[in-house]
Amino acid sequence: MKVLNLRSVFWFFGLTLVLFSGSACKRKYTPKPSGYFRIDFPKKEYRAFAGNFPYSFEYPVYGKIEKYKGEIAEPYWMNIDFPEYKGKIYISYFRLNHDLSKYFEESRNLAYKHTIKADAINEELVQDKKRKIYGIIYHIKGNTASSINFVLTDSMHNFLRGALYFDTHPNKDSLAPVIDFFQKDIDHLIATIKWK
Repeated sequence: MKVLNLRSVFWFFGLTLVLFSGSACKRKYTPKPSGYFRIDFPKKEYRAFAGNFPYSFEYPVYGKIEKYKGEIAEPYWMNIDFPEYKGKIYISYFRLNHDLSKYFEESRNLAYKHTIKADAINEELVQDKKRKIYGIIYHIKGNTASSINFVLTDSMHNFLRGALYFDTHPNKDSLAPVIDFFQKDIDHLIATIKWK
């Protein structure tokens, strides 16, 4: 009798094991999605840039002003470098000579070159009659090389173009908090720019 009970117990456990192992194979497991590193941002503080340039503005203390050193560099071109975030705001300046429409069109073409990868490009008008600041901010959404471009002018003598770039493979999800952070710095730069 004991042998029969022991045999029944083995059969019961064996059958249970087979049933549960078969149902476990049918379950589909998805791996945990990759996460992004947490980025700690510094406190917003600004300092004045007023070198021997035809314009001045305030920029973040965690940025470094450096002269642009490209092949087509002009005298008043510069970068605001953010080495900790592998980002730069490229700034180019042109003295107008009845050619405002030419520079606006060039700037628009540069912003819309990102159309291939962009999900959307939104334009925001800038207008401050008191300071004689007029322009457009291009908010470029998606996995693009540049996410923010802007142009500013007094419509008579000065034209300034800026673009935010990161030295990394574009990924809108991982870069979103960084882009939002630097958008506030660009807004502050625009709000404090003055022509000389």
